[in-house]
Amino acid sequence: SSFYSGTAHRSSSCIWCSKVCGFIFLLVFIMASYVLSSERKTQLFTPYLIEEDLSEDALRDVVRSIATKVKFRARRVPDVSELIILEEHMFSVAPRRFLPDVKNPCWFEELRGDVSADPYGSNLFGRSFRQIQLIFEQLSGSFTQRLTRHDGRLQLLRCLPYFYIIGQPKCGTTDLYERLRLHPDVRLTPPKEPHWWSRKRFGIIHSGERPQTRFPLDHYLDLFDPVALQIQQSLLGNSSSNIITGEASASTMWDNDAWLYLYGNSTGAEPPSLVQDFIHALQPDTRLIAILRDPVERLYSDYLYFGTANKSALDFHQKVCESLRMFEGCLRDAGLRACVYNSTLNKAMSVRLEVGLYVVFVLDWLSVFSRDQLLVLRLEDHALNPRLSMSRIFRFLSLGALSDQRQRQISKSPVSNPRRASDRDLGPMRPATRELLTLFYSPFSQRLAEVLQDESFTWDL
Repeated sequence: SSFYSGTAHRSSSCIWCSKVCGFIFLLVFIMASYVLSSERKTQLFTPYLIEEDLSEDALRDVVRSIATKVKFRARRVPDVSELIILEEHMFSVAPRRFLPDVKNPCWFEELRGDVSADPYGSNLFGRSFRQIQLIFEQLSGSFTQRLTRHDGRLQLLRCLPYFYIIGQPKCGTTDLYERLRLHPDVRLTPPKEPHWWSRKRFGIIHSGERPQTRFPLDHYLDLFDPVALQIQQSLLGNSSSNIITGEASASTMWDNDAWLYLYGNSTGAEPPSLVQDFIHALQPDTRLIAILRDPVERLYSDYLYFGTANKSALDFHQKVCESLRMFEGCLRDAGLRACVYNSTLNKAMSVRLEVGLYVVFVLDWLSVFSRDQLLVLRLEDHALNPRLSMSRIFRFLSLGALSDQRQRQISKSPVSNPRRASDRDLGPMRPATRELLTLFYSPFSQRLAEVLQDESFTWDL
């Protein structure tokens, strides 16, 4: 995630846009549901015409209109029985209780069938990632030696992550992940971002794509077999294990775009269940880490990182203007959560405005997890003092004390995933863009600061 932060320079107003597209009207269809399979119908919001007035005053009015429509309402949390109906296989694989002498959530899984066959040959992660395939090939060679026998039945130790770095994109998740790897009690295996909970369990390989073959929970668990092997070796030595593992899919916190593939067109505009409902049902005691940054800067960093050709401050401004109008249009017909989780709207917007609406996601995670299970950090603080932020994480994860040498190694480690030189050359966003985004994000950041009881999360917006 980028640590780059530009300083604003004065520039001209939005005259450019009236020259380019002031002569047309934009017909915008804001859709209430999502792209369904070919057999399903798509529900639409009522279409409406927007006169293409992109003057600064008009755009400020759009953002002020958004602020008047923002209402934070509690969500309905689904019962576990409802989740089991949706993910019967997942709940049949993972137990409700884990081994008592192991800090990481692990259990022994009974094996059936031919154990001499390649246990990872059909794993979809292995087929998708060459690095994982190589790890699986190494594990396959010692697979039968890892099996234990209990009451005449063969068993294999399986583990889920002890913690999740759940978000957000372009906020420093990669840097946290790489520094955590340096702690002697933490074992992290590739990939850093499996995106299983938010995407691959639905068969979505890349964000925005339609579902294909679903990745079952068994394939996700295979990713943590190297850690399970180390934990098993500790148990065989008649000692408890303090080793923990985790993952850092930055989509886990916010990406629920696949929800309609579960429910079809039988529900309203809001997803009846979210990623966190399933994680909580399987792991009610898990630990969650989120790192956030000034949402205005996050959006520009996101645009620079994920954008394609012809990136510029001018292009970014145009995309922001278009996306703000679309979001405001959605709020005319639907509630805040319905718009934030509307995948069709999110795909239509050319910048990911919704990812910076942190408080919506934080409130939804706190609807199922307790406040002490969620550690929320700021990238700005982490960049200024990584040793302090990592110490907070280690305490949060109940990790043992480190030597001064190891602490220095972790805190002095080079920054991971910095902004590319070619993107730095594009310079900062336009002052007019910054003003609009500051106005847009301000009420959300104010509410976030109230929820977290920390004024620093306003970012002085």
